[in-house]
Amino acid sequence: MDRSEDDILADELGALAAIGGGSGRLTRLVAKRMGKNVHEIDLIIPLPFDHAVKHVVTVLGRAGRAVGRTHAEPGRDQETIRVVAGGGAGGLNPVVVTTLVTKDGERTSQVRLRAVAKEGLIKQRAAEKTAVRLAALLST
Repeated sequence: MDRSEDDILADELGALAAIGGGSGRLTRLVAKRMGKNVHEIDLIIPLPFDHAVKHVVTVLGRAGRAVGRTHAEPGRDQETIRVVAGGGAGGLNPVVVTTLVTKDGERTSQVRLRAVAKEGLIKQRAAEKTAVRLAALLST
């Protein structure tokens, strides 16, 4: 991953401000200084590695927009997939979701799900709620 979570979130919030007629540049500056809500969940998925990666890509692809590689490279035992999903009130708070899929055995894979969102004065726990929702979808 070449862009930091903070940079991605600042850009997303700046873009939302610009759409609404505000100053995207000022919003980006303020967003970089805002606190974050971070939530991580570890899962074991009963799928071989290649199938687990495809499953994660499908689930996250439905939840948000990819901001990184979304396919597995042959011969690897780990793959990182990252999307920006909508969280919080009305799905307007961008949440960066990063998953690390690791080969666990012949028929199982480990998934570490990390969700990060910026928090303003009103704590929405958007990252936590998004992580729990996506973990439930990945587990089915």
